[in-house]
Amino acid sequence: MAVYAVVFLVLVGVWCLAGRFFATRPVIAGALARRGHVLLPVVLVAVGLLILVEGGAFGL
Repeated sequence: MAVYAVVFLVLVGVWCLAGRFFATRPVIAGALARRGHVLLPVVLVAVGLLILVEGGAFGL
């Protein structure tokens, strides 16, 4: 269980660093500032649907 926790925390750190790296780039930061309020819900719904489909929630 400790290994799972450590791997999880390390990968969360990687995601945070990647997010900071991309968000500090002027072109990407500008696009996120303009379209982030639309893009975030779309991405979250897509991830949720992917989890449901891959988990077999729809009996497919």
